[in-house]
Amino acid sequence: MPPLFCDTDLARRIERAETKFITASTEAAQRRTGGSGFLISVAGGVASYAEPDSPWNKVAGLGFAGVPGENELAENELAEVEEAYATRGAEVSVELSNLADPAIGELLTRRGYRLASYENVLGLPLGGATELLTPPGVEVRPSGDQEFGTWLQVVLDAVAHPDSEGLPWLDDFPRHILENAERDLVAAGARHYLALVDGVPAGGASMNIQDGFAQFSAGTAPAFRRRGVQSALLAARVADATAAGCDLALVTVQPGSRSQRNVQHRGFDLLYTRATLVR
Repeated sequence: MPPLFCDTDLARRIERAETKFITASTEAAQRRTGGSGFLISVAGGVASYAEPDSPWNKVAGLGFAGVPGENELAENELAEVEEAYATRGAEVSVELSNLADPAIGELLTRRGYRLASYENVLGLPLGGATELLTPPGVEVRPSGDQEFGTWLQVVLDAVAHPDSEGLPWLDDFPRHILENAERDLVAAGARHYLALVDGVPAGGASMNIQDGFAQFSAGTAPAFRRRGVQSALLAARVADATAAGCDLALVTVQPGSRSQRNVQHRGFDLLYTRATLVR
C-alpha cells in the first residue's frame, strides 16, 4: 500500500481524539483524588491538570479551531490557563502539531514559551487482513483486573529504562505518579495486554479507542528486549482494533527511536510531529 498521507483534516480528527483521551484520563484522576485537578476548554483543545507531576498535566489539541482570543474581561484565554497552572505550582506544557495553525506558535512565542522537545505521531490504516505474530516462546493475552499488578510492574520497569536511541523523552515522572496514571487509564476504558516469554511477564501494552482511532502504547522489560515482544503485542492490538471497527491505529514515539523504527517496520507511517513548548 502507498504511504498514508496526513492532511490537516486527519490531523484535526486525531488531535480531537487525543483531547478526548486526555480528558477521560484526567476525569478518572479527579475521581481518584477527589476533584483537585481541572479541565479547561481552549481553542478547540483542552488544558488538563490531574495532580502534581502527572503526565496528564498539559495543553493539547490547539491549532485546529481558531486562535485563543480576548474575552469580555480583556484577559486572554491562555492567561486564564496559565493562571490555573500557576496556582498549582505547575509549568504550562503545550503539545502543538506541526499541522496546526502557525498563529498558535507565534502567540505562544510572544508569551514566553520555549521549545522543549518533539514527538512523532504514526498511523496504520486498519480494515484488511491481520496476522498474529507468535515469536518462539512469546505469548500475548488480554490482561484483566486479576493481574493488573503484574502488568503494572512490568510496564513501570520498561518506563524506568527508556529507549537509548533517538531523542529522549522530555519528562521523568516519579514511579508512583506513573502508577496513578496507568490506573487512570484503566478507569478511562483502556484495554491492557500482557506479554510473557517462556511464561515470565516480559512486556505490557494498552489500547484506547476514541472516535474510530485505536491509540497504542507499550513497553518491554529490559531483560526481554530484542525477543519479538513488541511485535507480538502490536499484532495482537492491530487484530483487536480491526475487529472493533477502528479505521486507524496510532502510536506516539520519540523521533529517531528504536520504537519508531519498529512500528515503521510493521507498516506504520509518519503522520506529523508535535512540538512541546513550555512556559
